[in-house]
Amino acid sequence: QVQLVESGGGLVQAGGSMRLSCAASGRFVSIGTMGWYRQAPGKQRELVATISSGSTTNYVDSVKGRFTISRDNAKNTIYLQMNSLKPDDTAVYYCNAAVRLSVLSIMEYWGKGTLVTVSS
Repeated sequence: QVQLVESGGGLVQAGGSMRLSCAASGRFVSIGTMGWYRQAPGKQRELVATISSGSTTNYVDSVKGRFTISRDNAKNTIYLQMNSLKPDDTAVYYCNAAVRLSVLSIMEYWGKGTLVTVSS
């Protein structure tokens, strides 16, 4: 069983910073692309940023220049450094990972989410 556990959410004022972490644990061969998604109240879940096993990154336009995704492969952990936060960034942030369980099996996993609230 593979688990993704997010941490680092909370309340921050607009213009502030926050860092999220997501650690993967369990039995697996390797982890491929990992990412952060978010879901604001009343809205669909959207991609925020992804990072490949080789550290190639991708961001949604609304966070470019403000958010940075990074990865520590030795710890099976990704991070999301969020700067210049805006009230529109308020959402539950979910960690996602493509995990190779065996030579023939790759599965997608999600964390339970961590709430980020940005006050104006």
